[in-house]
Amino acid sequence: MMRKKTVRGSGGHARSLSGLLLLAAFFAGGILLGQALAGRVPDGTGAELRRYLTDFLQLEDGAADHARTAVSAVAIYFRYPLAAFLLAFTAAGAVLLPCVTVAYGCFLSFSVCCFTAAFGAEGALLALAVLGFRCLVTMPCYFLLASPAWRMSAARLPIGRGRRTAPVACGRAWWLLCGTVALVLLAGVCVELVLPPRLTNLALRHILN
Repeated sequence: MMRKKTVRGSGGHARSLSGLLLLAAFFAGGILLGQALAGRVPDGTGAELRRYLTDFLQLEDGAADHARTAVSAVAIYFRYPLAAFLLAFTAAGAVLLPCVTVAYGCFLSFSVCCFTAAFGAEGALLALAVLGFRCLVTMPCYFLLASPAWRMSAARLPIGRGRRTAPVACGRAWWLLCGTVALVLLAGVCVELVLPPRLTNLALRHILN
C-alpha cells in the first residue's frame, strides 16, 4: 500500500531557507524585468496617468461604490497568496510558482516605474502611499505560503519513469499557516479601505497642487 508523504510548512529548515532564497531571486528578476518593460512604455503614458489621477482627485468627493472597492481590495490582497496556496496541490506548481513570483515582482516594479515616469521623484512618494501598506502585508504572506507550497509541489512530481507520485498529506502546520495568513490578509483589506486612500489623496494634493 502506498504510504503518504507528509509535508509540514515548518519542516526542513535548510530546504525552507534555500527555497525562500530562490523565490526571492525570482522576485528580484521580476523587478528587473518590470523596470525593463517600463522603459519601453511610450512617453505619453506618464501624462495619461497624471490626468487620470488628477480626475480621481477631483471626483473624490463623489459617491463611492463601497462594495466594488471592497471586492477589488480582496482580489488585490489575496491573488498572489491564493495562487501559492492552490499551486501547492499540483505538481505543476513546481514550475508555475517561480513564474508567479516573477510576475509579482514584475508588475509591482512596473507600477512604481509608471508613477515615477508620470511625477518624477515625487512619484515615489505617491507609489509609497498607494502600494506601501499593501506590499507590507501581502509580500510576507505570499512568501510564507510560496516557500512550503513550492516544496509540496515538488514532492508531487513523478520520482522516475513509469512511477506514480506518492500522495502528499498536508501537515497541521500548513493549515495553521494558511489560516493565519488569511486572517492577516483580511485585516489588511480592512485597513486598505481606510488608510491608503487618505494617504493617496494627501500625496496627490501635495504633488498636483
